[in-house]
Parts: sequence; structure tokens; C-alpha cells
Amino acid sequence: MVRPTTPARLTLLVLHACLASACAHAPAVATDAPYSLPANGPVDVRWREPSQFEEMRYGQASFEDRRGEWVEELAQHLRERAASRLAPGDHLLVEFIDIDRAGDFERWRAVGVQDTRVVRDIYPPRMRLNFVHTDANGTVLAQGERRLTDAGFLSGARGIDSDRLRFEKRLLDQWLVREFPR
Repeated sequence: MVRPTTPARLTLLVLHACLASACAHAPAVATDAPYSLPANGPVDVRWREPSQFEEMRYGQASFEDRRGEWVEELAQHLRERAASRLAPGDHLLVEFIDIDRAGDFERWRAVGVQDTRVVRDIYPPRMRLNFVHTDANGTVLAQGERRLTDAGFLSGARGIDSDRLRFEKRLLDQWLVREFPR
């Protein structure tokens, strides 16, 4: 026996078709992203599996953050800023081991703001990275692991800055100034 198609059944079928289509064409998540910037110039930047970063590990990241584009944006920023601090012929390899961005998602606070990052001083930006700095001959000038944290990140805020990664970029800039003085 064939059931007649009612408006409710038709709506349900359309919703199922839309959901299946959305799943098939969903944007890639961070686990599908490359783990390094293409080789270009004196600075190479790599990163570990983003889904293992503190930022994503506990399921607090928004859908937008899970796509992982922000990791590549931080890597590009680091590459651009570090290149100007190196002597001609020097090379720098940096690997992000862990990243925990400033702020957090306080989903318990209210319905409808689950993807709103709340930036408060109790959620400072944190990073862990490895680096190797070599000269033109390949001699290692400096290397090691660094744990970066900016507990006073809200004190140094400059005017109105809409860059969603402003605190993390400033943390990287501070590290570069300390590690590679001119």
C-alpha cells in the first residue's frame, strides 16, 4: 500500500535531502588541512595535528575554528614577521606543538551564544613551539622549545582591533622580539 504524500512527509523528505547534501559538501575540518606552509623564503612554519591542540581538544571550539584556517593564518603571520628579523642567509624552522587561543566559549552562560568567544583575563593565549635557527652554512645558532603565554594580554590592547587573532599574533611578535633581537 502506497501512502499519499502529505505536505508534512514532503517537507521531511526535502529536509533529509538537504541534510545529506550539506554533509556531502561540508567544509573540510582542521584534520584535513595541510600541516605546513609551502616552502618559501627563509622561514618554514609547520604545525602538528590541529585537532590535538588545546584549543580544539575539549570540544569547545566553534565550527568556524574547527576548519583550522586560523592556524594557517597564524603561521603566515609568523613567517612574515620572522623573515624581517633574520640576517641574510639565515633560516628559521618553527613547529607549533600546541595552541590555546585567548578567550573561551562559555556555553553554559546563555542559549544562542554557543559560538561566541568570551575574552577575559582568565583565558590568556598560550602556545608551545619548537624552533631551529640556522645560519647560511647550516650551523645551528639557536634551537629549543618555548612555552609562550601572555597573562597581561588585555592590558596591551590597542584601540579597536577587529582581527580575531590579534592576541595570538601579538604573543608571537613578542616572542620574535625576545628571541631574535635586531
